[in-house]
Amino acid sequence: MTVGKAVRLRITELCAARGITINKLATICGVTQSTLNNIVSGRNNSTTIATIKKICDGLDMKLIDFFDSDLFLDLEQEIQ
Repeated sequence: MTVGKAVRLRITELCAARGITINKLATICGVTQSTLNNIVSGRNNSTTIATIKKICDGLDMKLIDFFDSDLFLDLEQEIQ
């Protein structure tokens, strides 16, 4: 799995666990709806740590907790 896909799935997983939509997440974390929609739809595969930090702040969680998921265990090596 790629990092982009793992981030996309993790965001979706966190929203489902909290019973919120992607648009609600955008509102509470201060990230534009278009940015989050692009991440979740796969149009943006290079989400920045700054954006993930904003998501974490909105969800009242730490970055380490965001990445504490089996989704990030076996990522493909990405060489560009």
